[in-house]
Amino acid sequence: MLLWLIFTLTIPAQPAPPAFEVVEATIADVHAALSSGNLTCRGLVREYLRRIDTYDKNGPALNALVVVNAEAERQAEALDQRYRQSGLTGPLHCVPVIVKDNFETVGLQTANGALAFAGYLARKDAFQVARLKAAGAIVLAKSNMAEWAFSPYETVNSILPGYTKNPYALDRVSAGSSGGTAAAVAANLGLVGLGTDTGNSIRGPSSHQALVGIRSTMGLTSRAGVFPLNLLADIAGPMTRTVEDAARVFQAITGEDPDDPATAAAKGRAPQRYLDALDRNGLQGARIGVLRQAYERDTTDPEIVAVFERAIADLRRAGAVIVDPAKVEGIEEPKGSPPPCMGFKYDLNHFLAERGDAVPVKSLTQILKSGGFHPNNRGRLEQAEKGPENGPDSEACQANRARREQVRQAVLAAIDRLKLDAFVYPTWSNPPRLIGDLNTPAGDNSQFFSPMTGFPAITVPMGYTRGGQLPAGMTIYGRPWSEATLLRLAFAYEQTTRHRRPPAAAPALAKTSITDLRGK
Repeated sequence: MLLWLIFTLTIPAQPAPPAFEVVEATIADVHAALSSGNLTCRGLVREYLRRIDTYDKNGPALNALVVVNAEAERQAEALDQRYRQSGLTGPLHCVPVIVKDNFETVGLQTANGALAFAGYLARKDAFQVARLKAAGAIVLAKSNMAEWAFSPYETVNSILPGYTKNPYALDRVSAGSSGGTAAAVAANLGLVGLGTDTGNSIRGPSSHQALVGIRSTMGLTSRAGVFPLNLLADIAGPMTRTVEDAARVFQAITGEDPDDPATAAAKGRAPQRYLDALDRNGLQGARIGVLRQAYERDTTDPEIVAVFERAIADLRRAGAVIVDPAKVEGIEEPKGSPPPCMGFKYDLNHFLAERGDAVPVKSLTQILKSGGFHPNNRGRLEQAEKGPENGPDSEACQANRARREQVRQAVLAAIDRLKLDAFVYPTWSNPPRLIGDLNTPAGDNSQFFSPMTGFPAITVPMGYTRGGQLPAGMTIYGRPWSEATLLRLAFAYEQTTRHRRPPAAAPALAKTSITDLRGK
């Protein structure tokens, strides 16, 4: 008995496992902590809610979120019960998601940033929201957005007073229109996010806040249940802190959807396993073209150019073959601008008509009469209302299709001629503007190539300007259906450079006890 007591007294006490840190946590980190027993889904959701309470309307007041899900803890508890019975409920089990305010989300207001739709509760989840929930995710909050998704430059609307701030510099814009999602994910107020991109609204905010953002091939991801801006170019997709998490979310949201005819293009294509494409050595032997046409102009900021030149050097060091310049021939704009094809008026009116009495206003005409919009947008709304709808069979749409096909063929010809795996260019030509500044160059240079062709593009952090303060992103752009290739290249670059870092404005909070994280 004495020997047993001596023996037990000599065994060193085992340290308590460290509390789980949500700052910069990944999906894999969360699942590992759940498996070890050091975390529950409820505990994780509580930590994100604690950060939201500390940083979104208090402290730095990022103003990134419009509505927080009051049922999130209850939904997390339900996932914990299922986890105890049978393990992970899906590949995104207990992933708290920040969803842009233009995605219809059951139980949470969807206003498209506009007072005209205050209180609108959709009867059905947007396709991508439904896919994420089916994979085990929780919608934690709806994010602020540029009203109607009009502005790629800033995030301000008539629902939520004030601008969304960039957490890397609180006097700077978060870009638009998905700036709320970007600011929230960058500040670790949620694990991953969803945004939309018609011109540059996933990639621009991601660039401004050191995130990874994917604009997919047109037809690979559904827009059903998302307020439209222009269905000729609208895309919805992930915004995350890492390429791996972007691949995990992207895997869940791709696929054919009868409610979005554009996805018929994906029919018959073998499902991709995007996680399998991630390779730390994925740049070895890759041929990368520098698309100077996308960013070189008189107003391009020299610091952006310098950061991008370092990124090109990093690509070379990682084994890539750089083709510079990689010019796309034959994309000149024809003389005389044709009238718009379809566009905002046509798409919005049809979207609202499909919802009938569920929506508070039922047409662009009624929106204008309601006055439920930001004063800055009155002119654009009135211009859209006065203009023709020009349906898909109109001469304007025929001309638009011809122009898009011209650009597509020119880009494919350049890829084939130069034997490229992808193009690269800075996602924005200038750093984030000061809030309220509409005079200095905006720098948005991604509105043409990917939106016009419908070909995919991914932005990944490439460094910082202004003394290491303001993030900048690099776009990797390729041929249609090449998302696996682009993810491979982006992942290899990310792993080589590790530019992502959390913003100082939203640091880690005081540690929560293991008991709290276990949700007990």
